[in-house]
Amino acid sequence: MNLARLSLTDFRNYRDLLVEPAQDFVLLSGPNGAGKTNILEAVSLLTPGRGLRQVPISEMARSDGPGGFSVAARFAAEFELGTGASPTAPDRRQVRINGAAASVNSLSEWLSVLWLTPAMDRLFAESAGGRRRFLDRLTLALEPGHATHAARYEAAMRARNKLLAEPEGADPQWLGALEAGMAEHGTVLGQARTRTVIALGQAIADLPDDDFPRAGLELDGWEGGDLAAALKASRGRDAAAGRATAGPHRQDLAVTHLAKRQPASRGSTGEQKALLLGLVLAHAELVAHRRGAPPILLLDEVAAHLDPDRRAALFSRLEGRGQVWMTATEAGLFEGIAQGSSSRFHVEAGTVSRA
Repeated sequence: MNLARLSLTDFRNYRDLLVEPAQDFVLLSGPNGAGKTNILEAVSLLTPGRGLRQVPISEMARSDGPGGFSVAARFAAEFELGTGASPTAPDRRQVRINGAAASVNSLSEWLSVLWLTPAMDRLFAESAGGRRRFLDRLTLALEPGHATHAARYEAAMRARNKLLAEPEGADPQWLGALEAGMAEHGTVLGQARTRTVIALGQAIADLPDDDFPRAGLELDGWEGGDLAAALKASRGRDAAAGRATAGPHRQDLAVTHLAKRQPASRGSTGEQKALLLGLVLAHAELVAHRRGAPPILLLDEVAAHLDPDRRAALFSRLEGRGQVWMTATEAGLFEGIAQGSSSRFHVEAGTVSRA
């Protein structure tokens, strides 16, 4: 699944860019603001969703460009993925697979990509929504159909919320149909998340001891049951609240530091980052086992915030585990990664050159 050729046109600060990594490690170094994270974001768009920054598609086009953009990739397994937006429809994401138009969600059938960014450093201490999106990304890598169920559940929930807000009252039959759709797709969502948490917990338990602490995982919030009945019973309460108060959109991923027997949110920033890294590395192993190919990992400025021992442990864990794209402000932070297993690039002011 290694990405062999990445081409960007009018994406972020790149008018035209062609990167052809030849090795498992793709190392991008250069000053802040040069465009390193933009390259990782482009790779993240080769899967469903809005990429690692979670921003509207229209914000990804080059600010002084024509208004659209394109991201195209060729893989060593001899398939091609592309995405972008046209200047006439900058908010509408388009996808092509092997040259043919396709749906955004179908990208998950071809590729899995996971990422860690500095914005995720406080994942365990911030909103449940962020942890839920993180869990859904992990689930999607294991079950490609997850994105479709999530999209249909969200669409039905938005329609139900709108209907409940109508001053003349909602049509009970239409409400029932929307609630049936929420129940159908929401039940599948919750079951997939549960399977992911269980499988990931086992994968973490099977890992060798090293400098990354083990995380304990549980699902909090909605626990399943007859969702259609729960939604029907809560119509009055939901109309007053302006939102659905039951369903998998209320779930949260609870993470604990097993060795310390305390919630991850109580750990230091360094401990939380180490827990998160260990969790992602365990998940990468699980994906490789389940799908027969490891996911592409995007690690943005990760090495800079690890002490030398944990940095060495990270590089050791990543060796031979599939393609890993990493960024750093200084090339010296990649010391310990063999030259023969890496493609190294210097990024400066929207230009990329071999390092």
